[in-house]
Amino acid sequence: MNDMGVPSAAEPAPGLNQWQRVADIFTAPSKTFEDIKRGNRSWWLPLIIVVVVSYILFAAVYTKIGMQQVIDNQIHLNPKAEARLAQLTPEQRETNNKISVYFTEGAFIATPVLVLAGLALMSLGLWGTINFVFGGKATYGSIFAVWMYAGLPGIVKSLLGTIVIYSGMAPESFNIKNFAPTNLAAFLDPIETNKALYALASSLDVVTIWTLVLLGMGTAIVAGVKRGSGYIAVFGWWAIFVLIGVGVAAITG
Repeated sequence: MNDMGVPSAAEPAPGLNQWQRVADIFTAPSKTFEDIKRGNRSWWLPLIIVVVVSYILFAAVYTKIGMQQVIDNQIHLNPKAEARLAQLTPEQRETNNKISVYFTEGAFIATPVLVLAGLALMSLGLWGTINFVFGGKATYGSIFAVWMYAGLPGIVKSLLGTIVIYSGMAPESFNIKNFAPTNLAAFLDPIETNKALYALASSLDVVTIWTLVLLGMGTAIVAGVKRGSGYIAVFGWWAIFVLIGVGVAAITG
């Protein structure tokens, strides 16, 4: 600092705290990612926010829809699965039903573990892609932090889904795989629509695209590459997963 109390150009700008990084991800995302690049990679706050909002959605599903209804709806949306279950004995159907309910509840309860495991794996793939394909210099930790903050728009979808549930929707119409009207599939009949087309329409999700744009931006910033490279890396992986999902839906549907 010089004699007049003004920071000199050689002094680094003060880092943001986690609340500021969370706020900036919705208003000025580049500030969040530049701060991560400077080495401020704490990510526990966005994890807590995502988990809390996920549990709010879980509470809405559990109290207003019911886990059994969730399972029944998913079976009804898949005529082939419904036909296979009809061929089972009552005891087998009951066992299968209990497993499905426990699995669905467990997935909600295990949200923190699933989020950490999923982001750890996806960060590894993105870290390798941006560094070895596009010549970036990102650390794995910085990519992981970028993922954590870029995923925050997902809370908008969870909150919207919670609002939809409490607005008085019929429990029989609830689809756990597409619980908020943020994509084209939300306006299609999941039974009458071609399964591959429905899977593709589900992928064209506003919140997902928002997250991917943030992720591409953040990846480019922390890796020190052009924005285009970050977007290509991110949307390239997304396109691969979409094609796999559509292919699986076409085969199994």
